[in-house]
Formats: sequence, structure tokens, C-alpha cells
Amino acid sequence: MADEYSERKLEQQRVDWTIQQIDAQIKKTQAALDSAHKETRAVEKNFGENASINRYEVDDIAESRSELEQQRQLVARTVENETILRHQLQTLQQLRESPYFGRIDILDPGEKEPESLYIGTASLMNDDKTDFIVYDWRAPISGIYYNGTLGKVQYQTPAGTQSTTLVKKRQFTIKDGQIINMFDTNETVGDQMLQEALGHQNDQYMQNIVATIQKEQNDIIRDTKSDLLLVQGVAGSGKTSAILQRIAYLLYHSRTALNADQIVLFSPNLLFSHYISDVLPSLGERNMRQVTLEGFLRRRFEGLNVESLFERYETRSQNPAISLDIANYLEGTDCMHQVKAYLEFLQQHPDAICFTDLNFRQQPFFSAEHIQAIYQAQPAAMTIADRLLKTKNALIKELKSRIQNVAKSDWIAKELNDQDVIGLHNLYGQKTIDDFADEDEQYAYLSYQLAKKRLRIVYDAIYNNYFIDFNSQYEKFLQQLSRPAAVKKSDWQSMLFGYRQQLEYHRIALMHTAPLMYLRDLMSGSGQNRAFQYVFIDEMQDYSLAMLIYLKHAFPKARFTILGDSEQALFKPLQLPGQLLQQLNDALAFKHPNLIELKRSYRSTMEITDFAKSLLPDGDQIISFTRHGAKPRLITAADSADAAAALLQQAAILHERYATIAVLTKDRAQAKQVYQTLHRQFKSIVHLLDNQDSVLPVGIVVLPIYLAKGLEFDAAIAWNVSDQNLPAERAVGLIYTMASRAMHELTLISAGPVSSVIDQNAIQLLETTKS
Repeated sequence: MADEYSERKLEQQRVDWTIQQIDAQIKKTQAALDSAHKETRAVEKNFGENASINRYEVDDIAESRSELEQQRQLVARTVENETILRHQLQTLQQLRESPYFGRIDILDPGEKEPESLYIGTASLMNDDKTDFIVYDWRAPISGIYYNGTLGKVQYQTPAGTQSTTLVKKRQFTIKDGQIINMFDTNETVGDQMLQEALGHQNDQYMQNIVATIQKEQNDIIRDTKSDLLLVQGVAGSGKTSAILQRIAYLLYHSRTALNADQIVLFSPNLLFSHYISDVLPSLGERNMRQVTLEGFLRRRFEGLNVESLFERYETRSQNPAISLDIANYLEGTDCMHQVKAYLEFLQQHPDAICFTDLNFRQQPFFSAEHIQAIYQAQPAAMTIADRLLKTKNALIKELKSRIQNVAKSDWIAKELNDQDVIGLHNLYGQKTIDDFADEDEQYAYLSYQLAKKRLRIVYDAIYNNYFIDFNSQYEKFLQQLSRPAAVKKSDWQSMLFGYRQQLEYHRIALMHTAPLMYLRDLMSGSGQNRAFQYVFIDEMQDYSLAMLIYLKHAFPKARFTILGDSEQALFKPLQLPGQLLQQLNDALAFKHPNLIELKRSYRSTMEITDFAKSLLPDGDQIISFTRHGAKPRLITAADSADAAAALLQQAAILHERYATIAVLTKDRAQAKQVYQTLHRQFKSIVHLLDNQDSVLPVGIVVLPIYLAKGLEFDAAIAWNVSDQNLPAERAVGLIYTMASRAMHELTLISAGPVSSVIDQNAIQLLETTKS
């Protein structure tokens, strides 16, 4: 005991010394920042006072521009210097609260005494920049802390694999400069530390997990070789946290070749984007770009209202009888192969391409027939994309020649006469009246400028490929497509009719988006973004194979990290993890895939996890973390009125204990009903969320389960898990996802007999009462 006390005392002295070093560096950095700020203001003021060009002499203009460019560069350098110093100060201030969380003692070959290294969220060096006081958790040597057990270990460095002996691994919890917890372990992170980290009440943001990264999570984080990393993780396994640490690690590992703007994360919804928004900044990194699938498709289909995953789920929830066979086919791998085959057909049959008139002033400016003739005049050996590019260039060239004729038209003359002073000034541009020999030359110039301005709409239409009717082309593709054997001819015809009808109302169903975008891109040779180096996709089980194939096409230079839980599938039938992973691997055909499964659940208490996994066909594969709590409760009510009373009672109890309580429903309609019930009693502390919300409030939140993907709450109430509301064939993923949102307490309420998914084995894991 005395040894433990003296060890802790020595470690606290080391913490105190480290904070003294940090305080000294904070003082220096603050002074440097103040000086840099003054310099930036002075340079900006000087730039503002001298930002003019002498336009009288050509030589003066060139000299003035050169001086301006030099001043711009000076401003940029001073601003960058100030930004770097501000970032350093923020890092030091964060380190001051908790300088490090781990210590490893290593004995290198040939050395007599082990060396102690301390691991934290950022690097800290001494004033001379000769020694590390704290090593960044992403540094190569830090890999020993996460992967190594005592004894001989190896770690990867830019110079290759290095060997050493791990003598000691010590873990700390440090708050406000004081050691709260300290222990030695042979594990990656001991249960004691995890217990404390996971036992804290949840707030509105996900926390970074660098202090509690497990070995299997570390394998995900430090993978730099795979072009496809597939992560199948059970609910609460830390897969999303690990992915965010992975982004931070990649930015550190490839700092000179990668920045946050070259990484995009496809989030399940706006709530999730908000929830994870603090993780990377807490590690000193800028957030990567984030987009939802809905937002991505909205930009790809400007002018059309694209059905979202949530809208489709709601539709199918209200009408389960809708046939899924057509959607499954259009969203599958075979359909995307058929798109490529159709392109070969179009290559051989140029007359099958759907050109359309380009109109100007309600009249065809370029007719479809004229465009078709230009296209067919191009060499047949060219690809469709190249022939269309040649056609586009020919149209632009013809447009420029026709501007002269339009400039001489009566309507241009009338419009020119109606221009006010500002309009004429804009048409003159850089010219003045003195630049023209006579009025005729001046008038011809202004007429031409006005005609060019008005015909800009035609130029934009050509540039954006509006002379091709891709929507009609896709319909022709569907018409020639071999109908799947499981689909009736009448259903296929109904689908075609529905597609045409939706377009008339400027809408498009989600099942058409991937093959239509793919067809459009392959024909036009556009739609690809080669700037992104990494694409991350969360909740992969909600993406069709066709959409994933398209995203691989859309980001051809990117490495992909795709993660999710096949057993949280809400939008399609439950799939075993192995089946899903094999499908993805086959469909995407990357050269260096890496498949990692996370089977240990950390989010919930053992009692909640044991119940959740009892619902699954392969639930015995999930490992519960040994943090104990109350048994989940199942309240079976006689009818909806009793169920509502039970809801009010449980919400009141949980609200007294926790900051965040989620009431999870099957769909949006039920969420609205539940909200109305709760609002009468709880008023301002209850919130109804929908897919446009981006902030997760504290208190009681009511939301359909598809909006809770990736989120966690102190307590959760699963609303109406009755057999009538959640029939067995589609309830497994729903109830499992509801249950796995809860960290500390879970309550299930059933209006009538409970869903048969919750069988006798599951019932035994619950505390059951009748209301």
C-alpha cells in the first residue's frame, strides 16, 4: 500500500511538472500570438490604404499589380502565422486539463534501463525541442500502448518495423491537473478505466475515445494500406468513434499530403452530424466534410425532389404490401452492370440517344434533330462521352457565330434603347465612349454585348448538357431491361408509369437514383470528383449495393471506409454480417479490402446488451461489457390509454435521474402522437425531432427510430413493441436498434400482446409488469 502511495505521489509530481512546462509554453505562445495579431492588423491596414492601381501608364499598372500581389502574400503569411499560434495555444490549454492518459516503459535492445513515455491527445516537447514530454496518441511509438502486452513487442514506423520490450503499461484519469485514477495493466485499456469512461452520463456530443481505444479499434484507426476497409460493428461497439479517430490519425500520418477538405463522411442524418461535431476539434483537427445521402442526391438532381430513405421507410411502414422485388433489382449489382451494357448498345446505335431542343425565347434555338446530326457527324469509333464533348464544342462554336445575327435583331435594338445608365455602364465593361471611332461602332459593340449576355442561358444549357434528355434516356433503358422473373409484367409497367408521372411532378423515387446517375455520368463523362482521397460511409446497411457502386464511381481516387451493423437494418430485411460483408466485397471489387468485425458492445449495461442480443439469430456472437445496471423493463398495457399512462409515468421517473431520455417510435406519425401525449405534462422539456433537425436537445426527445441511428442516450423508452404494431417479419432490426440506444436504462412499453420477436428467452431477461 505504501509503495502504491509513493508511486502515485511521484506520478502526481510528474503531472505537476508537466503542467508547469505547459504554463510556461502557454505564456510564450500567448505573447507570440498577441504580437502576431498586431502584425496582422498592421499589414491589413497598410494593404487597405495602398490597394489601388495606377491606371495611367502600362508600366505603372504592371508595377502596381506586382506590389499588390506582394502585399496580398504578406497578409496571407501573417494570417497563417496567427492561425498556427492560435491552434498551438488551444492545444496547450486542452493539455493543461489532462496532459496525458497513459504511460509505457520500454526497454530497447542494448539498453540497460527502460525509458518511460507518456501518451496524450497531443504532442508536447520541452523548450529546446529536444525531448518529448508527452507523445501524441497517433505517433508510431504510441501504437504499443494500444496493441502491446507486456513482453516483446513490435511497432510500425516510417523506417520500418521496430522491436522493443514493453516493461510497464500504466493508465491514468487526470482531471484539472489531478490524478483521479491510476493503475497498471497488461490489457489495452483495463476494465476499471472503461467502467469509469462508460459510466458517465451522456451529453449532446460524442466524446473522443483516445484514452480507451481497444486493440480491435486501433487496427481500424491505423490501417493505411487498405483501399476498402469494411467495419461490421455491433451496436455500441465504438465503430463510429473509432472511425473519427481514424480520420484524425490519417490527417496526422499524411499531414503533408492530406487535409480535412479531401475527406468526406456520409452521415445518416443531420442529428448525427451535430452529435459527432466536437470529436475532431477536441483532437486539434478540423472537421472533414460531411454530407447526408439526401443532401448528396439533392445536389445531383437539381430541380427534382428526391425521395429520401426516411420518406421511403415511412411509405413502406404505412403500406407493407408494396412489392420490394423491383426496388431490390434496380438497387442491385446486376442493374448497374446492365447500365454499362446499355452504354455499349448506345455506342452502336447513335440514333437511340435522346437529344432535346434547346429553346430560347420560347423557340428552338438548336433543334434536337440538328444536335443529332452534329453528334452523328463525329467519328463513330469515339466513345459516347467524347462524341458528346465534340458535339458540345460544335454547339458552342455555332452559338458564338450566331450571336452576331442576334445582335442585329429588332428585339435587341429595342432592349438596348430601353437600357438605363447602369445597364449601359455594365455593357461597356472596361471600355469607354472614347474607345470607339463613331456611334455605329459603339452601337454595334453594345448590341453584341447585350446579345451575348442574353444568350448566356443557351451557353449554360449547352455547358450543362441540357441538350440530352437523360431522364427519357433512363426510361428507354428501363423499357429494354429484362424484367426479373419474380416481377409481374403489370407491376413493371406500373413502375414505368410511376416513373413518368413522378417526373411530371418533379419527383424521383430513390430506387432510380443510382442507375440514372450512373447512366448519365457514363454517357457524359462527367460526375466524378477526383479531389477526395478518403470517403467514409456510416450505416452502410441502409445503402443499396447500386448506390455504393455509384459512390465508388463518383470518387474514383478515394479509399473507402464503410461501416455499419447489418442487424440494425431498418430499410430492408435483416442480413447476417458475413452475408453483407461478402456482398459488399463482391460488388465493389477493391484490390486491397480489409474486413474487421467488432463484436464487443460497450455502450449499454450488460443487462441491456444481453436483452438486445437475445433478439438476434446470431446474438450469441455479441460480447457484453461487464458494466452492470438495472434489468430492462417491459410494461404490457391492456390498451393504448393504459400504455400512454405508463409512458408518462416512466418518462417522469427517468427524467429525474438522467439528462437525456429518448422515446423511440416506429415512424413519424407515432412520434407525433407520443409527443402530444408527453407535451401536455412536460411542456418545454420534451422535444419532437424530424430529419431536418440538426441539434440534439437535452431533456426528453421523441423521434422515429431511423433518426436515432448512431446516437446514444442515458435512457430510452421503446414505444409500443406490441405484435400488432411491430409484426415479427420486420420487427427484429427495429426493436434491436431501439434497445441498443440506451446506455443505463431501457423501458419497453407494449399496447397489447408483445411482439413475438421478444420470445420467452428474451422475456426472462426483462423485469415485466402489467399496466
